[in-house]
Amino acid sequence: MDILNAFLNLVPVTFAQSLMYSFVVLGIMIPFRLLSFPDLTSEGAFPLGGAVAAALILSGWNPFLATAVAVVAGMLAGAATALIHLQFRLNSLLAGILVFTALYSVNMRVMGRSNVALFSSDSVFLQISPDILGSVTLQIAFFAVLVVAVLVGLRWYLATESGAALRVVGINPDLAPSLGISLWTFTLIGLGLANGLSALGGALVVQLQGFADVGMGTGLLINGLASLVIGETVLGRHTITRQLLAPVVGAAIYYQFVSLGLSLGLQPSDLKLVTAVFVLLTLGLPALRKSTGIGREKMRA
Repeated sequence: MDILNAFLNLVPVTFAQSLMYSFVVLGIMIPFRLLSFPDLTSEGAFPLGGAVAAALILSGWNPFLATAVAVVAGMLAGAATALIHLQFRLNSLLAGILVFTALYSVNMRVMGRSNVALFSSDSVFLQISPDILGSVTLQIAFFAVLVVAVLVGLRWYLATESGAALRVVGINPDLAPSLGISLWTFTLIGLGLANGLSALGGALVVQLQGFADVGMGTGLLINGLASLVIGETVLGRHTITRQLLAPVVGAAIYYQFVSLGLSLGLQPSDLKLVTAVFVLLTLGLPALRKSTGIGREKMRA
């Protein structure tokens, strides 16, 4: 009964957290699914957004303007990964590793030290309503409205000619140039958009929790991938709408699983191992079943 009560008490807080991190999961999904471009830049773009927002707010900037600049910084990080991949013909994973490794030093330079506090500083939440910081319900409402707005905007964009071209680049990059679609342009757009969303998540998290840390993105990629896999398992990805909803639904379920694990007595340090095993099983079981089925058919033959 104590375990159940502990879990139920964490449900609202965890749901608000999952909505915040939905932006990062969306930032992982766009290159991974829509562009067929496995990208690791989100793990660096998230703390970059937080670092830029924190530094600008401490310098006296308006929090909304600071958040917008943080998003632009994330988009530039994604564009850098795309350019490295396209110009130097490096593997997409290696390009992402190079960028998010470099961003660690960039974040240190931006903040001037490894972490900064914003407890007495302004934020977008104080600008809208100071009550948001003390109410989980208002936090859920705020992030839910923002997530819905982002999803509607993405759905609209992907229905346009430009969005359709971006999807063609992901489906068949060899065919795209023959249709007059620039691989460079839409790879830059896709990675820029994705990492801008990750940076937005970082900027909002920093303003809500009241501090920024250079290592706040560590391990975020595996959490986001686990959320994406869960969401796609629940909703599927047969339509664009389902593909866009999968990161949000998956994040909500994943972070509730995390809360349940903590309520059962798992140490926070154990969660990374559990998450890695879960993702491995989820991604590997279909291939294992397929190979087992082929083996059985050979035995029958």
